[in-house]
Amino acid sequence: MAGNNELEKTLWAAADKLRSNMDAAEYKHIVLGLIFLKYISDAFSDLHEQLKAGIGEFEGADPEDTDEYLAHNIFFVPEKARWQYLQDRAKQPEIGKWLDEAMDAIEKSNPSLKGVLPKIYADPELNKQRLGELIDLIGTIGFNQSGHQAKDLLGRVYEYFLGQFADAEGKKGGQFYTPASIVKLLVAMLEPYQGRVYDGCCGSGGIFVQSERFVAEHQGNIKDLSIYGQESNPTTLRLAKMNLAIRGIDAKIELGDTLLVDKHKDLKADFILANPPFNVSDWSGEHLRDDHRWKYGIPPVGNANYAWLQHFAHKLSPSGTAGIVLANGSMNSNSGGEGEIRKNMIEAGLIDCMVALPAQLFYNTMIPACLWFLARNKANGKFRNRSGEILFIDARKLGAMINRRNKEFSDDDIALIADTYHSWRCKGEPPCSPYEDIPGFCKSATLEEVRKNNHVLMPGRYVGAEAEEDDGIPFDDKMKGLTAKLAEQFARGRELEMLIRENLKGIGYEL
Repeated sequence: MAGNNELEKTLWAAADKLRSNMDAAEYKHIVLGLIFLKYISDAFSDLHEQLKAGIGEFEGADPEDTDEYLAHNIFFVPEKARWQYLQDRAKQPEIGKWLDEAMDAIEKSNPSLKGVLPKIYADPELNKQRLGELIDLIGTIGFNQSGHQAKDLLGRVYEYFLGQFADAEGKKGGQFYTPASIVKLLVAMLEPYQGRVYDGCCGSGGIFVQSERFVAEHQGNIKDLSIYGQESNPTTLRLAKMNLAIRGIDAKIELGDTLLVDKHKDLKADFILANPPFNVSDWSGEHLRDDHRWKYGIPPVGNANYAWLQHFAHKLSPSGTAGIVLANGSMNSNSGGEGEIRKNMIEAGLIDCMVALPAQLFYNTMIPACLWFLARNKANGKFRNRSGEILFIDARKLGAMINRRNKEFSDDDIALIADTYHSWRCKGEPPCSPYEDIPGFCKSATLEEVRKNNHVLMPGRYVGAEAEEDDGIPFDDKMKGLTAKLAEQFARGRELEMLIRENLKGIGYEL
């Protein structure tokens, strides 16, 4: 996990120290903007050197021609915006002004970055000495490495810092960041190798980054993925665009409120991975009473959970699957007609799998959460025909504390949950292992069982109690031992009571 990387931790500790009394929400943009600038400047410098050398395919090339960089999917960085130029001047009082001018010049040379980069460094409130120290610190990232290794390291640092800022901001931080282990779990379960990937509340783009990493790790081609997203917060959208640009991911991400104005109206996605905000009450539901997306029932005005679920169901391609993070209440709520919508979705065969998550996985809320996995057609031949079945996984006992407040899934936890789902939906041919119900952890339930439970989708209702290991002690002997223990505790209690009575009597009170 990224959290175990000592370099990232060391860099964060140093950068956080420089923050002093500055609010994390503001400081975030200062630091992440500099990491982005270092990244694109390093990538530019690598190609610039090759163009200057003019060997092989670069013979006769002009190292200052923007088209040369465009052809290699690298951002052109004007001379006064290059990292070394700025780091050489980091200790001068005008450094803030020069950084803002550098960001502006980069945007002018690269139309795809228009309006994305922060121009906040000249702010008189910003301590310029600390800014210079921060530039020197970020200048050390990837200093001893070249090419791809240095770029990959900068990408990892950017991602790690996003998580640390989310933690530092607390509740507000969760609006732009889904914890890495939850994103890894969603990606591991849905396995988006190729096709259209969509997230209608994409935050800083972590789900897209993880999808790209998944494809790379499984020897796939990132060009086989088309990525679509929407984000309502313009500041968060800028973070996402930088996050994706660092990895060269070409994504079509639009600004706007997804439920009010869907910017990808005609899109039908093969994979949907999303973490919409929990239990939103002011989602403008009163203006959307007749929306065509509410196929399974009109969601209540006071809670957007079932609006999000139906929006994502509507966006699925004929063989599409979705993984959605929602508050636990969505699994059994009956208020505002939610129970009826859930029943209709279940009866339509849309629910594939439900996963109950442990508490404390999120930076921004203590509300327990769950994962909904939807499948447009469970009999499409891609996997085993699962019509009339739902898999329930109770993962509440998994995960380990990484600090006083937060838990995280280990890679083994993720593999256990994802492999359980894959075994269940797989056709039974190698390489998948046969699926078995495990008491206390997973259960493949029939539609009839779900009906008997009033269409409640909480895994705890279905998986039952964990099977106790047989310790080989006969039942009668166990009972004798238990009885003796209880008698001993009772006798101790009587002794304590007598002692209390005696002491009270000594000061003139009697029970």
